Amino acid sequence: METRVAVLAIIVREGAGVTALNDLLHQYASYIISRMGLPYRKRNVNIISVAMDAPSDVISALSGKIGRLPGITAKTVYAPEEAL
Repeated sequence: METRVAVLAIIVREGAGVTALNDLLHQYASYIISRMGLPYRKRNVNIISVAMDAPSDVISALSGKIGRLPGITAKTVYAPEEAL
């Protein structure tokens, strides 16, 4: 199955969905290349970037599930296929 390289940008505004977010990331761990989290205390948000190498439908599914969590926003950026 063909995979894509992508980065999920996640903004956590409230702590209510953090446990569910961590559970989702654990479920998709086999596709995750790296994860970096940064607390931005001045704005009371946490910024998380997740690099993935996975089939497009897997990346979309994870992004959609994360985006439905309360207080959490997720957007995905795909690497151009010709660049890889």
